[in-house]
Amino acid sequence: MKALVYTGPQQLSFQDAPDPVPCDGEVLVEVQSVGICGSDMHAFLGHDERRPAPLILGHEVAGKVVLGPQSGRRVTINPLVTCGRCDACGRGRDNLCPDRQIISMPPREGGFAQLLAMPQRNLVDVPDGISDDQAALAEPIACGWHAVRMGKSVLGAGLDPKALVMGGGAIGLGAALSMKAQGIDDVLITEPNATRRTFLEERCGQPTASPDNLPEGALFDLVIDGVGIEASRAQACAHARPGGIIVHIGLGSASGGVDVRRLTLQEITFLGTYTYTAEDFRQTAAAMFAGKLGKLDWTQPRSLEDGERAFHDVRSGHVAEPKIVLKPNSSLTH
Repeated sequence: MKALVYTGPQQLSFQDAPDPVPCDGEVLVEVQSVGICGSDMHAFLGHDERRPAPLILGHEVAGKVVLGPQSGRRVTINPLVTCGRCDACGRGRDNLCPDRQIISMPPREGGFAQLLAMPQRNLVDVPDGISDDQAALAEPIACGWHAVRMGKSVLGAGLDPKALVMGGGAIGLGAALSMKAQGIDDVLITEPNATRRTFLEERCGQPTASPDNLPEGALFDLVIDGVGIEASRAQACAHARPGGIIVHIGLGSASGGVDVRRLTLQEITFLGTYTYTAEDFRQTAAAMFAGKLGKLDWTQPRSLEDGERAFHDVRSGHVAEPKIVLKPNSSLTH
């Protein structure tokens, strides 16, 4: 098969790779669409020790089963593989499984390839009327869906919250869409890229602001940091209202920016969140397929062979769309 292989910092090679061999309980999926995630970018830049070269990245996948039970079914893939036996899995918090694996981190190769082996339990069927590019958005949106659900559980009932989402990429946009699907209507997205702000407003109907133009006294009940760098954490701490909640989902940098004194004095909850549960993933897919998360028309397709150029375009800020989706089994060019 052909694959886009991370070979070292800022180096990707479109090359031949061995076809994956499914284990017991797994099927072979022909990858039709796979999104470029921020974590893929961190790895590409050499900033993620969990993803050493050489490695096939990519974990936002939709495709078609080509070997195994129900061959031919169209699916979107939950990339988080868990044991199903530990206490965390038993309590429905399988995203915290101590033996969890995720495709695009050893020992599992990722989806920037023509073929991918996955456990059957990680597949969710995609109905007619939903494209592969739309279906591949289930993974990044599920991150936001889970973050919103966690934040709402701390907020409690009886409040009409005012919410801030930091970052207008797929994670941030997915969180904003998930808020509205879960009953939170007053949502503002901060995004530094003016071209993307315009896209979010005109194509996605999302109110936006530059982080630099957020009024100093603006306070929010729920803040979701989908960026995760020192500056975004500092701004989240400054703009959470007393008694409010910050849900930190971005992994841009490991430290800095948390105002522990303000969090303590103002009883602000700072909540870290990692991925989503299998139930969150299923709920996200169901909401998408029911049209509750909008048109999902905010992707830009590229061929897998064009993947390295796509990474550089994302890094340089030249992409208005929140998500580039690579097409491993298409000759599409950009």
